[in-house]
Amino acid sequence: MPALLSAFDLPAHLAPKADPTLIARDEKHFAAIAQSLEQTIADVSDRLDAQRKAPGGIGREAMDRDLEIHRLTGRLRALSRFGLDLCLGHIVTADDPEPVYIGRLGLTDSEGRRLLLDWRAPAAEPFFAATHADPMGLASRRRYRWTDGLISDYWDEVFTADGLEGHAALDDQSAFIASLGGNRSARMRDVLATIQSDQDAIIRAGSRGALVVDGGPGTGKTVVALHRSAYLLYSDPRLGHSRGGVLFVGPHRPYLNYVSDVLPSLGEEGVQTCILQDLVAEGAGAQAESDPEVARLKSSAGMVKAIEKAVRFYEEPPTKGMTVSTDWADVWLSADDWAEAFDAAGHGTPHNEAREQVWEELVAILLDKLDGDVPGELFERSLRHDEELVTTLHRAWPLLEAADLVGDLWSVPAYLRMCAPWLSPDEVRKLKRKEVPQAWTVSDLPLLDAARQRLGDPEAARRKRRQEAILAAQREQMAQVVDNLIDAASASGADGDDGEGLVTMLRGQDAQVSLVDESELPPADPDRLAGPFAHVVVDEAQELTDAEWQMLLLRCPSRSFTIVGDRAQARHGFTESWQERLERAGLDRVSVESLSVNYRTPEEVMTEAEPVIRAALPDANVPTSIRSSGIPVVHGSVADLDSVLDSWLAAHADGIACVIGDPAFRATSRVRSLTPELAKGLEFDLVVLIDPENFGEGIEGAVDRYVAMTRATQRLVVLTS
Repeated sequence: MPALLSAFDLPAHLAPKADPTLIARDEKHFAAIAQSLEQTIADVSDRLDAQRKAPGGIGREAMDRDLEIHRLTGRLRALSRFGLDLCLGHIVTADDPEPVYIGRLGLTDSEGRRLLLDWRAPAAEPFFAATHADPMGLASRRRYRWTDGLISDYWDEVFTADGLEGHAALDDQSAFIASLGGNRSARMRDVLATIQSDQDAIIRAGSRGALVVDGGPGTGKTVVALHRSAYLLYSDPRLGHSRGGVLFVGPHRPYLNYVSDVLPSLGEEGVQTCILQDLVAEGAGAQAESDPEVARLKSSAGMVKAIEKAVRFYEEPPTKGMTVSTDWADVWLSADDWAEAFDAAGHGTPHNEAREQVWEELVAILLDKLDGDVPGELFERSLRHDEELVTTLHRAWPLLEAADLVGDLWSVPAYLRMCAPWLSPDEVRKLKRKEVPQAWTVSDLPLLDAARQRLGDPEAARRKRRQEAILAAQREQMAQVVDNLIDAASASGADGDDGEGLVTMLRGQDAQVSLVDESELPPADPDRLAGPFAHVVVDEAQELTDAEWQMLLLRCPSRSFTIVGDRAQARHGFTESWQERLERAGLDRVSVESLSVNYRTPEEVMTEAEPVIRAALPDANVPTSIRSSGIPVVHGSVADLDSVLDSWLAAHADGIACVIGDPAFRATSRVRSLTPELAKGLEFDLVVLIDPENFGEGIEGAVDRYVAMTRATQRLVVLTS
């Protein structure tokens, strides 16, 4: 890192803030940070190189090495991502004049002196949460605004009379308010330094149970969701990666692209992110359900529960006995014996894996019926060659594919009636797929997911047998090698003690295990989204159906959730309370926190947006805007679209615009084109609505118009035909 001249690059109109008496202490501290950062990056790089060159090992040793490489790689990437802008600001307590500098990551110098306190540490909480009503022991607080790696502005706040000393004249606006009017970009901009106290309190709340973060547009729900993900992984040992980690679920792909930089900028790369479609292999090609009534029928939790009955249909034991011929004797296998074997399937074991348990119980039952000492392994091997026995088992307990099981529900009405007896004949006919049974829709995904979770991998049993065969062959080969070594030792004249020692060592169980090479086993491809996860964060959660909630509950047995949403932005209506809705979905211990301040949307836009949603939902939680842009909402003709965009682009070198409601509009690098549904969760400097009255009728149309209007951070233009 080059020698640091100055960390400050303040514009001319902020010249008073460049007074050395105000920033000299910061400059000295930044120099220490720069030196420590350079040394730390070098140290982590050396440790990473050493780990990569170290022997791979096997089993647990190999896993530990891989985890350490992953940890060091993430640490190096986080350190290299920033320079001095790792520092967010500093706080000074009333009891100690020395500033405590707050960083995205913790950092110490070579002597162990703390240079940066990780923002997630308890001692850093006052930096975000202190207010004049509750200063939390602070005398002052300074926040920086970084531009291209240098400080382009900073803000001082004081909480005591002593705190005024050594600070610039206080600004009328806080760092956060001053940053709200800044231009947006294709990625969510960094907001960590300006987290507000109401948001920070939710970010740092405990992880037990389900915490709902309810708030209207612009209240920072997404900011809270992302920062809470990073905070919980850092602060709660119950949620660490070794315990399951955190899953973050967003509403759609453009949203995930928009927020993709946020978690890495917080020093956290271990959070798994996805949309609901990613949880199921068929999700990538799934289309929206064309019939709303079909979508409604499939969205119930009852349809997901019908999967259990659908699988049970294939777990019925044979009702007739049979004679099993073995090399030792003929053995009668009764219907009761079959039932006993089927009952041996472990509760919770996936169907396809449980068949092996049934087989093992069948072998044990038949073996018990034989007189004399029969080698178990040899007996089991002989039974696998009994075609009638194996075929009977496979017919009674077949290996199943999730796609086939769900496809049968939509193509065989009698099967659907058996599994979902509450459906009326008309509803069964409505659900019958007339063409390809496996032409999947988004509404099918929860059922496919439930089926796959219940069935398990049909290849698992085969893979297990292949692995056991490989290990058995290795053990047999090693046994022969051991015998040869012992024979060679005896022939060379090794006397009693040495010979006995060699025999004991080579015959020992530990030696047998260590001599087997597990690297030859075929690896299983891990599904990183299968879970279980220790905590799940869901944004725009008001849109989830009961069936979709089951997908997430399957992946989080602890029921530890952060649920972020706005009932007024539910496209299909949300008449219940959050508690009622979530308890019906299967969550308990539900608590709700509300955000009511709109930091994003200017007052001018909200004045027009509020009546739109209140006409459909009079009790909507419409947040209060805290700023005015001075730019009125413009109404015009669709013919004006090109001139509106050209004028805005000419006047703004930076920023992002979005046209909502015109599928024919071709997007550019600075002008997006989205539907109202895909605009949810995003924000733009300029939003142009095309014929918003055509978005739809009823609640869905009102919500789409409200959501689209409130994406604007500066200017809203409404064009009609």
